[in-house]
Amino acid sequence: MDKKKSRLKRAIKLRCKIRQLNTNRLSIHKTPQHIYAQVISGDGTKTLASASTNQAEIKSGLKNTGNITAAAEVGKFIAQKAIAAGITEVAFDRSGFKYHGRVKALADAAREAGLKF
Repeated sequence: MDKKKSRLKRAIKLRCKIRQLNTNRLSIHKTPQHIYAQVISGDGTKTLASASTNQAEIKSGLKNTGNITAAAEVGKFIAQKAIAAGITEVAFDRSGFKYHGRVKALADAAREAGLKF
């Protein structure tokens, strides 16, 4: 199995478990240059809040968009938007990415900003 297939297999297992909980989920996706985060409704039909390093508010304060600092900024921003939308508790969907580096930085920053996982 190659790297991408392994990641997608982990993602499917994780999403099946989150679907059983029927709770809002904080889904992330990362590329070498950017990181994206969305809060998706429990039934999976609506995006309730989103943030990424492509947004002008986040991008203006960063030197690079593909590092841990940028991921932490996205985590703070998505938590603020989710709380403003009335969401305080989410399930963390890491999309099959291993929990370290940028993924961990985003999750920790979102927790510090007030989201509960």
